[in-house]
Amino acid sequence: MGGLTLAAAPPRRAPVRSRIARALFERAVSRLEQLEVIGPDGDLLRCNPGAPRMEITSERFFDRLGRDGKIGFGEAYMAGDWRTADLPGVLLAFATGLTSLIPAPFQRLRALYEPSHPVHEANTQAGARRNIQRHYDLSNELFGLFLDETMTYSCAIFEPGDSLADAQRRKYRAMADLARLEPGHHVLEIGTGWGGMAIHAASEIGCRVTTITISEQQHDFARRRVARAGLADRVEVLLRDYREMEGRFDRIVSIEMFEALGEEYWPVFFAACDRLLAPGGRMALQTITMPHDRHRASRRSYTWMHKYIFPGGLIPSEQALDAALRKASSLRAVERRQIGQHYGPTLHAWRDRFLARWGDVRALGFDDGFRRMWEFYLAYCEAGFRAGALGDVQLALERP
Repeated sequence: MGGLTLAAAPPRRAPVRSRIARALFERAVSRLEQLEVIGPDGDLLRCNPGAPRMEITSERFFDRLGRDGKIGFGEAYMAGDWRTADLPGVLLAFATGLTSLIPAPFQRLRALYEPSHPVHEANTQAGARRNIQRHYDLSNELFGLFLDETMTYSCAIFEPGDSLADAQRRKYRAMADLARLEPGHHVLEIGTGWGGMAIHAASEIGCRVTTITISEQQHDFARRRVARAGLADRVEVLLRDYREMEGRFDRIVSIEMFEALGEEYWPVFFAACDRLLAPGGRMALQTITMPHDRHRASRRSYTWMHKYIFPGGLIPSEQALDAALRKASSLRAVERRQIGQHYGPTLHAWRDRFLARWGDVRALGFDDGFRRMWEFYLAYCEAGFRAGALGDVQLALERP
């Protein structure tokens, strides 16, 4: 738990790189319409009254940009080297102008100056458990403070008047409909979360569910929750990697677990699903996506999100996902539903709840460094979805 002192520590001075970073940054923000930027000496780097305002409080901001690029941008916020009263708005301005921020020659050279993924974050069975523990095993109590009563940590589907819990239950119904769940089906869920989908399938539809996770805290929480719901005879919660599963299942459901796999394991995952799905079966998969050109440009990049939030992960494009399906399995996407427009409101609700309950989060042992890190994470994701840089899709997979 606790703060991340490495981000808060002053970076080593590299005057030439800092000057280059400042010049590139000033060039970039001069092209952003929905942003106002105040420099560390109080001068206006971008004048736009009424737009979200970014205040750079220290020259260390440019040191961090020069040393670590986009990772340094996030670390500068964590360290207090820039601030704003409208974090989602500032990040939305950057996300909207993403393709024009870095000059084309520098974009072509990004592989030379961006760090590569650490070997220890590869999603081998041991590596995947370590990666999951760094996020999902932080604390069940932490997630309980900002998630709704369904304890659902994925994109909801809103209709007018919905609470967050209503919208999450609507998502469960949509996934059940997409998978064509029926009473008596034996369902494999890959990625338990805190048990919400498994309980829905068992209690609302009458399925028998085997749900697997590699998060120890989620496993323990979900087992207790299933028992309290009186469903222990219908829902089995296993601490198990998808690569270790045996048997055949009428249906498979997986909600936003795919992003954690890492690209080299996408074919392994789909081959396992093909092996586990009974003849005539159907799979419903929900995953975050990004446009294919951005996926291709960033797939080798090691980002702030990898370093601090989701080690080992990679967001696919739908084209890359389809290619992995064809490479490793007989499964094909036969139905697609785009729900990414609902993720901005979902993330906004989580961030509001996180900040409103900050006193309770702090009481769990998390410090102000953690608060700024999670503020940035939730606002960064919200901006990505609102700008269209990220999407979310529900897929139905079948064998032709």
